Amino acid sequence: MELTCVSCQKNHPPEARFCMACGAPLVTTRELPPSRRVVITGLGALTPLGLNAEESWAALLAGRSGVRPMERVPNADRYPCNFSGEVRGFDPKAHMGRKEARRLTESSQFALAAARMAADDAHLEASKVDTTRAGVVLGTACGGAIIESERAVRRLLKGQRISPIAFNAVWPNMAAFAVARAFEFSGYNATLTTACASGTQALAAAAAVIRRGDADLMLAGGTETCNAEIVIAGYTAMGVLSARRDEPQRASRPFDAGRDGLVPGEGAAILVLESLAHAQARGARMYAEVLGYAVTSDARHETIPTPEMQARTMTLALAAAGVAPKEVDYVNPHATSTPVGDVMESQAIKLALGEHAYRVPISATKSMSAHMIGAAGAFEAIACILSMRDGQVHPTINYETPDPRCDLDYVPNVARQVDVKVALSNSFGFGGQNASIVLGRWEGAAA
Repeated sequence: MELTCVSCQKNHPPEARFCMACGAPLVTTRELPPSRRVVITGLGALTPLGLNAEESWAALLAGRSGVRPMERVPNADRYPCNFSGEVRGFDPKAHMGRKEARRLTESSQFALAAARMAADDAHLEASKVDTTRAGVVLGTACGGAIIESERAVRRLLKGQRISPIAFNAVWPNMAAFAVARAFEFSGYNATLTTACASGTQALAAAAAVIRRGDADLMLAGGTETCNAEIVIAGYTAMGVLSARRDEPQRASRPFDAGRDGLVPGEGAAILVLESLAHAQARGARMYAEVLGYAVTSDARHETIPTPEMQARTMTLALAAAGVAPKEVDYVNPHATSTPVGDVMESQAIKLALGEHAYRVPISATKSMSAHMIGAAGAFEAIACILSMRDGQVHPTINYETPDPRCDLDYVPNVARQVDVKVALSNSFGFGGQNASIVLGRWEGAAA
């Protein structure tokens, strides 16, 4: 009996394990050989909620918001949205030398700090890693390009000197370069700029590199500094930002009937992905396994999503993972708190999961972290993984008034005990970029 690829619908002989047309697995993840299964062994994060993954996770479980009035944006008071999820208290010198920090944008500094935290968490030893088979995939919407270009123009207009290294520093791929240089990883390296889907798509791309045998280990995730005045002004003009100046910590309210727009944020989240064989060989502790993923495009509108295509993305990811909808224990949604987006995603979850959509807990990380744009999906994957570890899912805070169009279980305001074995995480970005990833709790032995 022939095997049909769920991604491109090509048929293959029964002994095939990967699609010859698109490279997607033709069998469930756990049927793949250990060299092609992908596990997660390290977590690193720098967010509006904390300066590492554990601090950020504790804040999520406590229902504590990281949204506050902006400190680093000049003239912020002129805009209806004068608050954001800023990273506070970050000292780059705690993670890199002074000279190195000076040559990097904040976005690259965030990425390097998170990558080093992830590597430490994974107990990586240079002697146990073939650096020619280790690489980096990072997602970012714009890296440091907008904020650093704006700062350069301000200096130019004042007749001040502009750094000669600024031209090189602002390119979006410089964060991935900085991480690769720090670890001397000379294997596969890429930067994905798919707006809000960037972080999740980076995880999927890194997993695909390992699955096809091109790497043993990847550092993957996302990074963003998105607090430049031009972003605040532009998003305000588009009408997608919340305008709750008097109560910033209550501004991000996904699925609530009173939601009025997203809250911009920043930060970085990096994960260590390894082939199962590589992780076993070095005796690594394994948090979770990447079971499946999918990436699609609405091909329709810049900011109005398509529930049917979002649902198809989830369905493809579940099919690639060999997971039935009823087996999903938790959904971490994109959930930006926009009036249209949250309704569309609720519809998409119901299309993808059927009746099970009404039974599965769904909680919005962005209600506390704000929208970390290119880093959002990677941080939300970390939230899924720590939910599996601790048997708890964080709440959706600021949920006060139900919206009849959003009628699912959004874990309102208080964390909940949930035995999470399989989690589905969604990221749906500007331009109709859709990415879903399915993660499974690691149940096996380390060696």
